[in-house]
Amino acid sequence: MRCVIQRVSEASVSVNKTTVGRIGKGVVVLLGIQASDTDGDISWMAEKIANLRIFEDTQGKMNLSLFDIGGEMLIISQFTLYGDCRKGRRPGYSAAAPPDIALPLYKKFIATVAEMSIRSATGTFGAMMEVTLTNSGPVTLLLDSEKTF
Repeated sequence: MRCVIQRVSEASVSVNKTTVGRIGKGVVVLLGIQASDTDGDISWMAEKIANLRIFEDTQGKMNLSLFDIGGEMLIISQFTLYGDCRKGRRPGYSAAAPPDIALPLYKKFIATVAEMSIRSATGTFGAMMEVTLTNSGPVTLLLDSEKTF
């Protein structure tokens, strides 16, 4: 499982010009799923994101987590995080989970975040989406449950 996490002051996602998800202060999570991902990957990733100390304390130091600030999470399915660009000019997506595997794992990730009492919003799985955000910092991080980076 791979994620791009962006700290935001606000964000929204639209499908066909209709807003389907919106958050205030928190993080946008672009979530990439591969076929070998498990419940363990989901738990690790959700816990890691929720506890990352990437929000500023009263001294301006990044020392607070999403829990600490009562932040929100916008979760967007993003199969292109498994795009392989090493050969040729067109990315290959063979490492990305097919929809019949990815959708249940995506829903499980959303449920795991909800169980942590973090308010979240989502895009629409498999749809063409437009994500609008105000990146605060900017702060952008990459996470991989296999810890390859």
